[in-house]
Amino acid sequence: MDDLLEQFLAEGRELVQAAGDDLMALERAPDDAARLAGAFRAVHTLKGGAALFPELAPMGRALHAAEDLLGALRSGRRPAGRPELDAALACVGACEGWLDAIASSGTLPGDAAAASARLVAALAGGPSATGAAPAEAPAVAPAWLPAVLADHGAAVERAHGDGRSVTALRYAPNPGCFFLGDDPLALVSAVPELIGLSLSSGGRGPSDDPFTCRTAVAALSTAAPDAVLAPFRFVADQVEAVPVPLAPAAAVPAAAAAARGLRVDPARVDALLALAGELVVAANGRDGGAARAELERLASSIYASALRLRLVPLSTTFRRLPRVVRDAAARLGRDVDFAMDGEAVELDRNVVDGLHEPLLHALRNAVDHGIEPPATRSAAGKPPRGRILLCARQDADAVVVEVSDDGAGIDPARIRDAAVARGLLDGAAAAALDDAAALDLVFAPGFSTAGAVSAISGRGVGMDAVRAGVAALGGRVALSSEPGRGTVLRMILPRSTTLAAVLTVEVAGERYGVPVAAVGTVLRVPRDRVMPTGFGRAFALRDRTVPLLDLRGKLGLPGQGDASGPLLVLVATVDGEPVGLAVDAVGRRLDVLLHPPAGLLAAVPGLLGTALLGDGGVLMVLDLAELVG
Repeated sequence: MDDLLEQFLAEGRELVQAAGDDLMALERAPDDAARLAGAFRAVHTLKGGAALFPELAPMGRALHAAEDLLGALRSGRRPAGRPELDAALACVGACEGWLDAIASSGTLPGDAAAASARLVAALAGGPSATGAAPAEAPAVAPAWLPAVLADHGAAVERAHGDGRSVTALRYAPNPGCFFLGDDPLALVSAVPELIGLSLSSGGRGPSDDPFTCRTAVAALSTAAPDAVLAPFRFVADQVEAVPVPLAPAAAVPAAAAAARGLRVDPARVDALLALAGELVVAANGRDGGAARAELERLASSIYASALRLRLVPLSTTFRRLPRVVRDAAARLGRDVDFAMDGEAVELDRNVVDGLHEPLLHALRNAVDHGIEPPATRSAAGKPPRGRILLCARQDADAVVVEVSDDGAGIDPARIRDAAVARGLLDGAAAAALDDAAALDLVFAPGFSTAGAVSAISGRGVGMDAVRAGVAALGGRVALSSEPGRGTVLRMILPRSTTLAAVLTVEVAGERYGVPVAAVGTVLRVPRDRVMPTGFGRAFALRDRTVPLLDLRGKLGLPGQGDASGPLLVLVATVDGEPVGLAVDAVGRRLDVLLHPPAGLLAAVPGLLGTALLGDGGVLMVLDLAELVG
């Protein structure tokens, strides 16, 4: 990929986002001349960039028609009504998909010319070329596709050269598939007309069950997509299939590399260089002990500064979502007011990028299963327009992202009935579940309460993808709901996937880590100041009653601890409230590389992750919010 096209891709994404933002704002305020002018400028600039590349002619034609439409809106020759904004947003969405296709394959999809013709007709105010509604934006190429094309590029080129289409498939079996009666190899071997096959493994740790499946399969076939997916009809939530665009495979690695760029604030680079200079000076010091301490401090500061280079605001993902909600609401006949807050909160680039797909599923579920049709809301005494809020906030070393709605909520009884009907539980097991456990069933693979399959949901995929996607980022998901009033989906994510500041504590001879950001103070509490309460024990701290918990008991460790002398208490902040945790000893503060729990450890409650220490030991870092809650 040449430098000019690479620059066009980077600038094109910003222009597409700017145009989409302005058009969405025009829907709320059609008379906003500044927004209309902004959308016109963005489309005009994008059209000019596309004109530099003859192979992007279909994109250029669609953008030219969009520019004409926006010019007519500015001059008053056409009204800024819903059909006009729908057509303009469809063009912007198509361009976004085309840019992603160029980045992943080096060229436009094979159907770009036909899609462009439909868009031009819709933008001109007439029916589409086929008499149907304007085409949706081409699907964004999944992250796994470039590697498959790079491995089997020659086979793809031969197939395309023979005039045959190619379908790419990725199958990630359920880790417990061997106990569910699934045979992954038999399913893959049933795919017709295979021309390429790749196996990848997520790796295996010492705590993994030897019967856990960690293998993912990627395959290429010249059969039709329906035929490719047919063998997987009973595990449809574990399979993804996409058409392979007609493109030279050699363009894929370069395009994929270009997509990994990261824009960095110059001030952060300057700070990193300043620390590197201090490191050189400290290395030349004569006092060995002082120099070592200074080197340790600088090494920690440099690492933290380098990590900050990777922090990007959530706005890069959030800003793509209003159109998702708008499109889903239009398809389902819902009236939705969508709002966002916390877009400036920063996370590691990998976390921000990986959060996009879980948010897509969460928002589509909120529109489909949460917000009721306007007539139903009015009959229930609610405003006809529903409300969905996407917000983010920093909480200690984590970031909490919430999707909340004021819709129908989730009825635990209905969840139990659906679980029994789908064979996930028998009647007795379902009846034994409390409401919280029943709500958790919505994350089970294949679970759905939808009575029919729609374009949005009903296939038993969605919420399980949310939990899996967030878990892959080192986070966790929580769900709360009140029937008739709404639902809140909470995603707790690490701000950075690597460095964490922890305070070590000792309990029953075992060493654990606690996030420093959650620790308020450490103090010794005389035993005569500990008082019994209705929920356990408590003590007074600065005229406030603080609940006291035994960390030994919370962790299920044996023994009673030292019954003489004052209690050593770690006062932490959990959900905004102080909580005292009795421990045996407190160690030192450490900056550690935190790894999300994997294998059997992934199912252990109250565990934030693990870290390897300098002495070769492994430190378990506790998630106090989950442990105490």
